[in-house]
Amino acid sequence: MDINLLFWKNEGKTFLSRLRIWFSVLDPRSLFSSDAEIKNAPSIIGSAERNLNYESSVHAGTSDILPTVFRPQAFFPISAPLVVASFLPHTMVKSALLWQFLLQSYVAGFNHANRNTLPDQGLKTSLKQGLLIVGSVAYATCAGAIPQIVMRRLRLSSPAAQMFFRSILPIPLSASLMYFNVVVIRSEESENGIQVFDTDGNSVGMSKAAGTKAVQETAVSRAALFGTTAAVPSLVLFLLQKGRFLQSPLLLAPIRHISTAIVLGLMIPVSFSLYPQLGTVGLTLRSYFDCPILKTQIRLHKI
Repeated sequence: MDINLLFWKNEGKTFLSRLRIWFSVLDPRSLFSSDAEIKNAPSIIGSAERNLNYESSVHAGTSDILPTVFRPQAFFPISAPLVVASFLPHTMVKSALLWQFLLQSYVAGFNHANRNTLPDQGLKTSLKQGLLIVGSVAYATCAGAIPQIVMRRLRLSSPAAQMFFRSILPIPLSASLMYFNVVVIRSEESENGIQVFDTDGNSVGMSKAAGTKAVQETAVSRAALFGTTAAVPSLVLFLLQKGRFLQSPLLLAPIRHISTAIVLGLMIPVSFSLYPQLGTVGLTLRSYFDCPILKTQIRLHKI
């Protein structure tokens, strides 16, 4: 069986074991590894259990080295300032749109780079997929800036309106947009299927059911990541103000920014660990075997 498949099959059975693995994988120091070090890692180390650098720096399906900015280790350093800036109470619609565009573009690129793909297909992007990426980013940019646009255009200044548009609405909005981002950008997996394996790690064909499962679970994990990141800082500030622990308005913004970054950093390994990287699905495979139902391994690859 492929070393990566065997690694996740043996070590990623429970949420806590996956969480432990992701905390090690997400070490940003591995971003400074050269391509030569990454390529030689399997032969030098010889075990996937010790090969976290290689595991996180290459695409699981093609074994191609991922662009540095789209590796899991780079997700927090790059996305944290974008997330914090996108939640700022912008006074100009243009600035709100700009930060939403940067955030949605990066997340779209990350989702696309880490999608399921066949070894012979590589990481090439089809024209259809390119158009879907552009459309998804454009839509999410406009939708993500709705709170600032509405407040600016309607000149809303009441405390209740500001609380709703700055603290409450961004929670479901952020979660739904990130869910939408994954579903649209990785739609080819649901339409064409992804590669499935038997219990020995041998490829047995393609499965649309497996592709749909991978996309949906990835979308849920991404929605949980950004929805929680939007919710917890607002809840923290509400409790501090309610309990009169926070008297100075000047401290509101720094506390919100710091708590947003902390929650995002903690939720990234949690969201990546919600579902296993290697799952099973029941498929009808009469063209491959005499038995009507076979439980197959699927490489979900849901980061």
